[in-house]
Amino acid sequence: MASLAAAAPTIAGPPGDVLAAYDSGSRAFVTEQAAALGYSDEDLAALLAEARYQQDIIDAMNRPYEAKPWRDYRRLFLTPERIDGGVAFRRAHTELLDRAEQTYGVPAEVITAIVGIETNYGSNVGKHRVLDALSTLGFAYPSRASFFSRELAEFLLLAREEQVDPRRALGSYAGAVGLPQFIPSSYRAYAVDFDGDGRRDLWGSPADVVGSVGNYLALHGWRRGAPIAARATLPGGVPVGVAVADKRPVPPAQTLAQLDAAGVRPAADAPADAALPADTRAALLALDGDATEYWLGFENFYSITRYNHSNLYAMAVYQLSREIAARTATDANPAPSPGSHSAQQGGGDDAAG
Repeated sequence: MASLAAAAPTIAGPPGDVLAAYDSGSRAFVTEQAAALGYSDEDLAALLAEARYQQDIIDAMNRPYEAKPWRDYRRLFLTPERIDGGVAFRRAHTELLDRAEQTYGVPAEVITAIVGIETNYGSNVGKHRVLDALSTLGFAYPSRASFFSRELAEFLLLAREEQVDPRRALGSYAGAVGLPQFIPSSYRAYAVDFDGDGRRDLWGSPADVVGSVGNYLALHGWRRGAPIAARATLPGGVPVGVAVADKRPVPPAQTLAQLDAAGVRPAADAPADAALPADTRAALLALDGDATEYWLGFENFYSITRYNHSNLYAMAVYQLSREIAARTATDANPAPSPGSHSAQQGGGDDAAG
């Protein structure tokens, strides 16, 4: 009779060569970075000894959301719950969002939508220790190891600057942190102390979160008052000589005049004003919805893709922001009820006379 021990399933760990590469990468990081990061070799080695290789992080990197078709990607984020959450976030932080819009020129609903897509307004800031995520990817993900090794160094500098315990900080599987999911180098470069308390806290300060998203976009080409995107009409089909982008962002390189001459125009119901200057630059996008959707992405659309290098991401931000703005406007100006004073014919200050 077989023993119970013999019958128990074996749970396979990562291959030995993966762990060997991880250990080798950790040792090399200590040798190369300790002095620059202000650690002794012994202290940095002791810190990294507490990091753990995580196979689920590698698995997640190999199945990114942005690989989905637009019709599926959109359904993840354009939900009633996400829209309701955006309206609630907009209401809760009206003063902060309005101040950020005045300071950076980025509409409050766009900042709100980014926080909504990144972490569902703070309800999911990530479950992985940043130390584990960045060491796993920096030491055992060869295709992007150099990038994530640099981000690990940035994270250790950030932890010291912002008084964050590097052993406890949580983030995404890619090492992005806080409500806006900044990678450590972006945190150090673009986060702002919008509440004036002497720290830049993207986990706990709504002011710093809102201000930092606005600052990031402003420093990546956002144009105050300019359009973001508009549906495109192509009566004659895709014209020869007009480049069409899909998921990968491209800078807007053709003017509306050039596109119009080729037969590409904003749709009649497009939010982009038909009176936009003819020299406004745009990129023609084709997204794989239930049917192919054609869009014009303007400079501000491209600015959003600097936050996440995906046209799907930027389009989700744009469409979610439109839904939040529409709901917020409706809430601010509700339709009068049939029996209300303002609904009565002839209402006004002198109506009673």
